[in-house]
Amino acid sequence: MSTTPSDPADAPARRGRPRSAGVERAILDAVVRLLEDGVPLGEVSMERIARTAGVGKAAIYRRWPGKEELLVDLMRSAEPPEPELPGTSVRDDLVALLEALRRRGVAKRSSAVLHTVSAQLRAYPRLWDAYHRAVIQPHRRATLDVLRRGVETGELRPDADLDLLGDLFVGPLMLRTLVTPDAALDEDLPARVVDTVLAGAANPAAPGSP
Repeated sequence: MSTTPSDPADAPARRGRPRSAGVERAILDAVVRLLEDGVPLGEVSMERIARTAGVGKAAIYRRWPGKEELLVDLMRSAEPPEPELPGTSVRDDLVALLEALRRRGVAKRSSAVLHTVSAQLRAYPRLWDAYHRAVIQPHRRATLDVLRRGVETGELRPDADLDLLGDLFVGPLMLRTLVTPDAALDEDLPARVVDTVLAGAANPAAPGSP
C-alpha cells in the first residue's frame, strides 16, 4: 500500500488496513514546521496543518479527535519514553523515575518545538489538560505506586505523607526545568534528590537504615 500523504486508501487504525505511517509522520512534521516558523499555538489550526502536510483534514481526524491530542502526541514523540523500573528497591525505582524527568527537561531545552509548546501550554487550558492527563498524571501515579510499595515493604516510614513525598521528589526537577531553566540538570541530580529526601523519610527500623 502506498504511504504517500495523498493516499486515499489510508484507513483507520482500529479497522481494516493499518494506518499509513508516512501520512502520520507528514502530519507531525507539518506541525513542527509551523511551530519552527513561529506560528503561535492558537493559529495552528487543523486546516493549516492539513494544508502544510498535503493531506485532507479527514486524514488528521482519523488519527486524532482534535488539535489538543495531536499536539500532546507530538510532544510525547519528542520526549524521552517513560522508564522501565528496575524493581530492585524503592530508591532505584525513584531514581529511574526522576531520571526520566531530568531527560525530559534536557529535551525541552534542546528542542525548539518542545520549548515553544511548553512555554505556551498554560495559555491553552484544553491543551494543558490533555497534556496533564496524558503525561503528568501517569508519572505521578507511578511515583505514588512506588512510594506505597515502599511503605508496604518497610523501606519507608508507615506514617509517611506520600502525596507530600511525591512533591518533594519531583519538585527540584520541575523547578530546574520550568522556573530556573538555566539551572544545572546534572546526571547525578536524580540520585542526589532521592537520597536527600529518603534520608528523612526512610523507616529507621528498615535493614540498613542509619
